[in-house]
Amino acid sequence: MSPIRVLQVIGSMNRGGAETMIMNLYRKIDREKIQFDFVVHTDKPCAYDDEILFLGGRIWHCPRFAGSNVFSYRRWWNAFFTEHASDYPVVHGHIGSSAAVYLKAAKKSGLFTVAHSHSSGTDHSARSFLYRAFSYPTRHIADWFFACSIAAGVDRYGQAVVDSSRFRILNNAIDTVAFRYDEDTRRQIREELGVADSLVVGHVGRFDAVKNQPFAVRSFQALTEKHPDARLLLVGNGAEKPEVEALVRTLDLSDRVIFTGVRADVALLLQAMDVFLFPSIYEGLPVTLVEAQCAGLPCVISDTIPPDCIVTEGLVVQKSLNDGPISWADQLLACAAIQRTDHSQEIIAHGFDVNDTARKLEEFYLEKCR
Repeated sequence: MSPIRVLQVIGSMNRGGAETMIMNLYRKIDREKIQFDFVVHTDKPCAYDDEILFLGGRIWHCPRFAGSNVFSYRRWWNAFFTEHASDYPVVHGHIGSSAAVYLKAAKKSGLFTVAHSHSSGTDHSARSFLYRAFSYPTRHIADWFFACSIAAGVDRYGQAVVDSSRFRILNNAIDTVAFRYDEDTRRQIREELGVADSLVVGHVGRFDAVKNQPFAVRSFQALTEKHPDARLLLVGNGAEKPEVEALVRTLDLSDRVIFTGVRADVALLLQAMDVFLFPSIYEGLPVTLVEAQCAGLPCVISDTIPPDCIVTEGLVVQKSLNDGPISWADQLLACAAIQRTDHSQEIIAHGFDVNDTARKLEEFYLEKCR
């Protein structure tokens, strides 16, 4: 029999948190039973495109939703499901701003619809207000609701949905074998990066205002006052990167900060770090924090991040952003002294191993298709 094809709707399949989680599941799910296809909101090539095609998936490109184009956007989806509804018994939506549009179109075609929330919290900008306004009806449209945490579920769908029988946490699972700590790998990667004798502070995330990289840079600057040979490893890309690069130059840190760009070998880079710095303004349940803990990496994170992400004993410290960079620097130094060990079994015990999550998702799709 041919596998059941599930349509995953996402902004783009680049190396972001949600996208990485989807690919982790896609690699591990039984593709003789379940196959993923993707609708992306971009015409540009994406980092995971080649792997998706290799694994048997198809990629469709739809217009980017801008709010003002809601009518043409709706027409695109109606036309898509007129032609392809028979291909997809399940539509799994990861992009929230327009979920009310495409999931409603899917339901009109008789398909089972899933909304998935990957973050919690927003700022007070006009963009965030519009996002909430457009995404709000989704709670009355989707057949099922996933979220990476309770906070992410309540923020997107409301308490009533989270308390219902149609809601479930789907952990941001990782390949625990790939991320578990290894001393030989650590030594090799540190030598390759030229930081073998340095204290290495690391951060992984897209360069976006909510990730708060300027605070990370200022905290690192305060740390260098006490540890001059320290290095900051910033992994990722994004719209705010030029601003952060300018701040690094202004603070005269250019020879101490390494911008790696987007990398496929994050598991190796985590091995090279001594402490992980994550001062986000808000998050859902960031997969990169689960990866860091699996690698036995001490983490200093903001207290705005849901505590659901803390799945190890003694590795993660939460701090208020109001404490300021100097206080954060002191905490980074204290955590960097923690002895690195393998914490992968704790990750597995808390249900964050991708093999377990892929099996549960596979069973979910098969049940709904019956």
